[in-house]
Amino acid sequence: MSTKEIPYKIYLEESEMPEAWYNVRADMVNKPAPLLDPATLQPITEDALAQVFCRELAKQELDDTTAYIPIPQPVRDFYRMYRPAPLVRAYCLEKELGTPAHIYYKFEGNNTSGSHKLNSAIAQAYYAKEQGLKGVTTETGAGQWGTALSMASAYLGLDCQVYMVKVSYEQKPFRREVMRTYGATVTPSPSMTTEVGRRINGEFPGTNGSLGCAISEAVEAAANQEGYRYVLGSVLNQVLLHQSIIGLETKAALDKYDITPDIIIGCAGGGSNLGGLISPFVGQKLRGEADMRIIAVEPASCPSLTRGKYVYDFCDTGKVCPLQKMYTLGSGFMPSSSHAGGLRYHGMSSVVSQLYHDGLIEATSVEQTGVFAAAVQFAKVEGILPAPESSHAIRVAIDEALKCKQTGEAKNIVFGLTGTGYFDMYAYQRFNDGQMGDYIPTDEEIAASLAKIPKV
Repeated sequence: MSTKEIPYKIYLEESEMPEAWYNVRADMVNKPAPLLDPATLQPITEDALAQVFCRELAKQELDDTTAYIPIPQPVRDFYRMYRPAPLVRAYCLEKELGTPAHIYYKFEGNNTSGSHKLNSAIAQAYYAKEQGLKGVTTETGAGQWGTALSMASAYLGLDCQVYMVKVSYEQKPFRREVMRTYGATVTPSPSMTTEVGRRINGEFPGTNGSLGCAISEAVEAAANQEGYRYVLGSVLNQVLLHQSIIGLETKAALDKYDITPDIIIGCAGGGSNLGGLISPFVGQKLRGEADMRIIAVEPASCPSLTRGKYVYDFCDTGKVCPLQKMYTLGSGFMPSSSHAGGLRYHGMSSVVSQLYHDGLIEATSVEQTGVFAAAVQFAKVEGILPAPESSHAIRVAIDEALKCKQTGEAKNIVFGLTGTGYFDMYAYQRFNDGQMGDYIPTDEEIAASLAKIPKV
């Protein structure tokens, strides 16, 4: 335990910002299973992947051996506008809970996108620009990723086309307008503008959409336009690589004050925030340098880790993307219209899935009314209105801190505050009006979806 006086906010100097991303796969004994080509069901090649992604990103996606990949200087220069991000000691929350635990959160909301998503958006847009492309296409759930990519694209002069999950498109009009302000075209998904969108609408009439649907449409849109590539905001290895800057900065800040974390908590949808936060700490566990509990928190309405199967499945509902071995509820699983739009994905990152399968991390699921109760409690004492996604981590951080209150243990708890909730007021309105409910899919619903998983 640190003997130094710990400030409310631990800041790193610009000179202390990481110069390279950390690739946790290099230290993993059991590597994530390879992506499979949907046409051949054989491991996908770099050339094939480069038809969908930028060439450099395809290389990063398949690189399981390089531990540190240099961050290009233009990307580091962009990062300096909002990084290094602070690690905050939640003294007020600790007092509110009456816990001996020390609670820290890594705050990623210090930019207009309001979330951590900008860390990968600028990297992916940079590689697209370097390749000489005209533009990029993507999907977005709650809108943070679409906002981040529209910002990065505007900065670099790229066209940006966003397919936004329909329920979020309708619930979050202001997030949509931020994207349009930065010059992006925003289409509710599933739409009638793509072949796969029309097919999904026919199969699921009146659907609210899902990230899997939006991914399919964005991939098709990129494939049908010369000079465009598809970029993804979560799930992929390359995204977790870029997001490792979160964990690297967190570890550097903790080390600065001789703080050893006992528990690290992150929300889990596709895995970008969680994977980025935990990567350096998982690396320590893999190398035998340290040990701590790492908890992935997912919504009870979309519980891929806690109730899914660890198998090969399509990453998208339209079944046009490569197959990935992951914990999945089935690519056809349609989550309820929960308010944590960024967590409404049927599967999980192959890295996070492998780590969970190997017992290096834990997973739990929580219901959204309990999540919003924690969000409101946090907002009242810490002065930040958290995003619904982040609030899943807050819920479990509070629960763990209350366990410390019972045992008298002064554990160090660290969680990721991935962003702000100021564009999520419809959700907060529903909670404040007592109109928010909890939906948990039945075993029968999940079984029906899993029954359609490809036999690989």
